[in-house]
Amino acid sequence: MRRRLFALVYGPFDRLQRRPLARVRSTLVGDLSGEVLEIGCGPGSNFAHYPAGARVVATDDNPHMLPAARRAAQAARAAFEVSEADATALPFEDASFDAAVSALVLCSVPDLDRAAREVFRVLRPGGEFRLFEHVRSEHRLLAAAQRWLTPAWSAVADGCQLHRDPLAALHRAGFVEVRVEASTGGGLLPLIVVRARRPAA
Repeated sequence: MRRRLFALVYGPFDRLQRRPLARVRSTLVGDLSGEVLEIGCGPGSNFAHYPAGARVVATDDNPHMLPAARRAAQAARAAFEVSEADATALPFEDASFDAAVSALVLCSVPDLDRAAREVFRVLRPGGEFRLFEHVRSEHRLLAAAQRWLTPAWSAVADGCQLHRDPLAALHRAGFVEVRVEASTGGGLLPLIVVRARRPAA
């Protein structure tokens, strides 16, 4: 029931933020091609921004998100396959995808390091992982506030953690060329766009 309720509440929120975040999402996926994996696709917020040449396997571990995602896939230019899957145990063979994408989802996976290792595993050598995420504040007091607020926030936001460090997890998983492409400032929800690569050999 909790996950169904979250999906219902997230729908209106998603529609409100689609226009303000459209440029970020277009930057994230707009030039991708080949076989692409999107983890934690939610209601399909990124789908309209994929180019026609992309073939996207989009997953989410909340089954109540998938009907909206499938509707968004039908209206998109790219070819989509939408399915339920856990980011920490992806049901795909090693080296299956040319690129991987996540947007505002690594904050809520139960095991961030395991999810990063799974993305690394399913990417082909040289494949790129792109993510849009909110992260731990660099300001000491704001970081402390994030830690204090996280238990209550997580309870109502499907496990979302306010103070995670996905960059460190990417490095631990073996990604290279981990770089922040854009940052949207501070506050309690500093947002970044990151690109990282699985080594070519």
